[in-house]
Amino acid sequence: MQKIKAFCKRKNIIISAKRYGVDALGAMAQGLFCSLLIGTIIKTIGQQAGIEFLVNIGTYASAMAGPAMACAIGYALQADPLVLFSLIAVGYSANELGGAGGPLAVLVIAIIAAELGKAVSKETKVDILVTPAVTIFVGVALSYAIAPPIGTAASAVGQIIMWATELQPLLMGILVSVIVGVALTLPISSAAICAALGLTGLAGGAAVAGCCAQMVGFAVMSFRENRWGGLVSQGIGTSMLQMGNIVHNPRIWIPPTLAAAITGPIATCIFGLTMNGAAVSSGMGTCGLVGQIGVYTGWVADIAAGTKTAITAFDWIGLILICFVLPAVLSWFFGNILRKIGWIKENDLKLV
Repeated sequence: MQKIKAFCKRKNIIISAKRYGVDALGAMAQGLFCSLLIGTIIKTIGQQAGIEFLVNIGTYASAMAGPAMACAIGYALQADPLVLFSLIAVGYSANELGGAGGPLAVLVIAIIAAELGKAVSKETKVDILVTPAVTIFVGVALSYAIAPPIGTAASAVGQIIMWATELQPLLMGILVSVIVGVALTLPISSAAICAALGLTGLAGGAAVAGCCAQMVGFAVMSFRENRWGGLVSQGIGTSMLQMGNIVHNPRIWIPPTLAAAITGPIATCIFGLTMNGAAVSSGMGTCGLVGQIGVYTGWVADIAAGTKTAITAFDWIGLILICFVLPAVLSWFFGNILRKIGWIKENDLKLV
């Protein structure tokens, strides 16, 4: 056992929840952003502007989601170059064979392939052959063996959540909004979770609401401490910046979480806000306005499919209220109450 531990330490193979559940998962979301998500945005702009060149760029970028995710995971695991580049084929196969649950299949398979690739890397005189062969063979073989069932399972879980949200929009609106919103602020990836589960539709709309509540909520309620820089960095960046302050005083998390519990059911029950764009957008909130762009691309797709006649003023009002106005007002209101009773003190929300 000691020899195995020493070998893993030498090869930088660290089996831990943080390495796989935080570092790898977060990197996977970045890979998704740099392929599928940005590609979808560019493609939508091209479609709306009638520019075929932009449509083609977006299509090519989106097609590289699997390789981008796998390479990002390999980078997070500090894989050697030959392992990292070999993960391109692994990511493509895992995402393709994983179907709707492709991102989750890529996460699992890329981690295994990367770690095994690292294990053999630089251990032979023909490393240029051995390392890529092992990484690709293990990754693609696992893709054939387990990517379809992983994809099916992830898709089933996502379908259950979406079905439950349609059946019980009030309760599930609260649960999905709060849980995904909390995941966005935690050092894990809400975007990757939504992508892995294929979370779209009404449940996707609730997820958007929860993420916006955290980002806009923290940005507004901490304005007195962080001013405009904090407003921008949290409002269109990430509420994860507050994680250190949350550790010191968990009560500062109450206002945006309460806001999420309110805006989630408003999204599902009143405005019927749906996310029918890329599932990863459901977990992005106001980060680069990706959540809102995702909702809009979903509207456009629904119109093209004939399931929606037009984008109405009611749609826009709902999107603006749920994503910006209500999170700001509610979090500010609850935050002031907690400041008055002493649960939040001066500089508890200051970013350093």
